[in-house]
Amino acid sequence: MASESIWHQGEFHPLSSDQISQLTGQGCSCDDWSKVQVVQGFNAKAVKSTHFSGQIRLGVFEKQVSFLGGVKKPAGINNATIHNCIIGNNVYINQVKNYIANYIIEDDAVIDNVELLAVEGESSFGNGTEVAVVNEAGGREIPIYDSLSAHIAYVIAFYRHKPEVIKKLQEMIAGYCRSVTSSMSLVGKGSRLINCRIIKNVKLGPASVIEGASKLENGSVNSCSEDPVYIGPGVFAEDFIACSGSRITDGTIIGNCFVGQGTVLAKQYSAENSVFFANCGGFHGEACAIFAGPYTVTHHKSTLLIAGLFSFLNAGSGTNQSNHMYKLGPVHQGIVERGSKTGSDSYMLWPAKVGAFTVVMGRHYRNSDTSDLPFSYLIEHEDESVLAPGVNLRSVGTVRDARKWPRRDRRKSSEKLDLINFKLLSPYTIQKMLNGRELLKNLKTTSGETSDFFTYHNVKINNTSLERGINLYEVGIHKFLGNCLIHRLENQNFESIEELRTTLLPETELGPGKWIDLAGLFAPDQVVQKMLCDIENGTIHTLEQVAGAFKSIYDNYPLYEWAWAVDVLQQSLDKKIDEISPEDVIKLTLKWKKAVVDLDHQLYSDAKKEFISTAQIGFGLDGDKQTKHSDFAAVRGTFEKDSFVSEIEKHISSKTELANELINRMEKLCK
Repeated sequence: MASESIWHQGEFHPLSSDQISQLTGQGCSCDDWSKVQVVQGFNAKAVKSTHFSGQIRLGVFEKQVSFLGGVKKPAGINNATIHNCIIGNNVYINQVKNYIANYIIEDDAVIDNVELLAVEGESSFGNGTEVAVVNEAGGREIPIYDSLSAHIAYVIAFYRHKPEVIKKLQEMIAGYCRSVTSSMSLVGKGSRLINCRIIKNVKLGPASVIEGASKLENGSVNSCSEDPVYIGPGVFAEDFIACSGSRITDGTIIGNCFVGQGTVLAKQYSAENSVFFANCGGFHGEACAIFAGPYTVTHHKSTLLIAGLFSFLNAGSGTNQSNHMYKLGPVHQGIVERGSKTGSDSYMLWPAKVGAFTVVMGRHYRNSDTSDLPFSYLIEHEDESVLAPGVNLRSVGTVRDARKWPRRDRRKSSEKLDLINFKLLSPYTIQKMLNGRELLKNLKTTSGETSDFFTYHNVKINNTSLERGINLYEVGIHKFLGNCLIHRLENQNFESIEELRTTLLPETELGPGKWIDLAGLFAPDQVVQKMLCDIENGTIHTLEQVAGAFKSIYDNYPLYEWAWAVDVLQQSLDKKIDEISPEDVIKLTLKWKKAVVDLDHQLYSDAKKEFISTAQIGFGLDGDKQTKHSDFAAVRGTFEKDSFVSEIEKHISSKTELANELINRMEKLCK
């Protein structure tokens, strides 16, 4: 869109005297007709009551344009002021109350009843806007740009202890921003701007639909024909980037925000200094300085998310957090690891850290850290924060969430910016279970087995919950390790123990040790550290190479996962993987089988609670007990025929069969 080159394309020629006469006869005017150029086939009849100024180029207007309700109107320009624009073929422009200035308007675009569409000076169209996430007082600013991924943003926000890495990334982004800076902007092919007010310094990609927007300023709408962006009635957006497939509508107000692919912000949602990555949903409530990783969802008017990192979050009504203590300002932050839920009217005092897949209920006034105790319930009891470790592992809701996320991926573009790993059990969560199991055992040892309560990082854990947590974590660990082992050995027949051992050897040394969740992307810490070193020393020096490094991590997940699992298996067996025996495999498979079946039975029992008599309260309003049961069955179905219950039953059967088949193969090797 460089302004110095766009006027030098040979297909344009000056207007003829007859064309100028016809245009003026149709109410058109121009400061200097010699600056208006047209393509061969330009039809002057299609341009009426329009004033031109600056350099103008016009395409042909020969098609009918379709509108809502089956209405068709001829392409052309009516009742507008156009300054310094290139207008493509079969564009429809009508009723521009103020003017259009400094835009390339591509073929088949529609601009109808718009107050102002203009570029003032040079703009990078939202690129380079610094978004102050997590800490309102600053220090974690993310310079947003068109292709920002959750993973690059995560590194920029949370690796400030690597100043040279941050500096290099910022320089790369600044270079990209310079490359897109221009005094001209774009209305992409097939875009529609209808009934809008002020659109200033905004780039609109192909197939964008802007309908009834109140004000858009300094932004990029990165729409594409595969997955258009929709910006609807009453929207105010300043200093923003909206990615393909996103929807911003219903009076939503955003400022200094990045809106990721497939994200929906609607129903008067308000957000400032926040980034939302793939498939987030914000409705009714408010966000301030949040890093919303993929699938962060909030539906309620009274919900505030502030100064925190979230991903795969479901925020209940009235969810709230405090990020300052009226001393040094709003400097405190919260970390809510992936998959967590907050109940209605939940409250957390920052700073705090919530473990993965934790359900938070009630109000919590003490700074807690439960990151090594995932899949827990954090509840309020008599003004105390009480933790039940591991119990969310047996919840049907947790399993349902893990299955629904991939199905609810709204992204249709072939280029997906965020690389998302949806696994419920992974080296990331299992490492936390390993830590949690040891932590609980140590609490029991140091506090004494007769203690009723144990205290850990400002949360209380009762004796029964502690014992149950140890057992549940062991079940989760055995299930994951067994999953990895059985997947590795599936559909393979071994002629010898040596062949078995060769198959079990990992293909890479990378993977063992700590894993991290880069806002949706699981990665071994050692691999991430290598990537950061490559950025620091200049081996990786472009944004494309950074994106490629993350893609490599994503693609190699199975290799890294197995290398990690092998390391843990070696520790548990106290032998090297190349010393493993068929008997060891049988032993591990039996543990896996028991873990899977035990956990499925607990899920089965949890699902059954949804069909008990108390769940049927309010059904069959005007009838007897039988009517209530019949009404419930008609609306909710029956336990026996529930699809999720059927899945559990099939899962128990199929996994038992899989385990028995592997054991049979190993027994043959023993002989």
